[in-house]
Amino acid sequence: MGFIFEKTEIEDVILITPQVFGDDRGFFSETYKKSVFEANGIKDDFRQDNHSKSTKGVLRGLHYQANPKAQAKIVRCVKGKILDVAVDIRKGSKTFGKWVSKELSEENKQMLYLPEGFAHGFVVLSDEAEFLYKVSNEYSPKHDRGIRWNDPEINVNWGIDFEPRLSEKDTKQPFLKDVKDLL
Repeated sequence: MGFIFEKTEIEDVILITPQVFGDDRGFFSETYKKSVFEANGIKDDFRQDNHSKSTKGVLRGLHYQANPKAQAKIVRCVKGKILDVAVDIRKGSKTFGKWVSKELSEENKQMLYLPEGFAHGFVVLSDEAEFLYKVSNEYSPKHDRGIRWNDPEINVNWGIDFEPRLSEKDTKQPFLKDVKDLL
């Protein structure tokens, strides 16, 4: 079993492509192997897995958890297709405020690794999508934070030509310049 680990435009965000074995019965693939991930620089201690389902046009994000409950993430889309976005919110980082996006889908089976210090979001491009998150810290409502999905200073290109469907919480998130507890 193997994986391909590719650095993205933001060096610490890594696109992971698992080896997939398929035949007329279906397919098999490993999605995480601690020793291999550690050998490729991903040394986080993952503590919680999450699963979400959303319909076309839903945009979730941009979310993160503040210290001391910051989360590294490995994310993947297991049904449908999404555009996944990571925004660097690490104070002092040479890529602070920059973003990277990758299309994740059930077809390409790719995953995206985000270290602590990134806000994360995605928009659903297919009729529906199911999304899995592996995170390095348990969810903590007290440390739950976000940044406005359409912050003009970050200027994420979500690749959509429609108004996304947002949670009430996501419509009220602050702009990056107004966030006090960045990582």
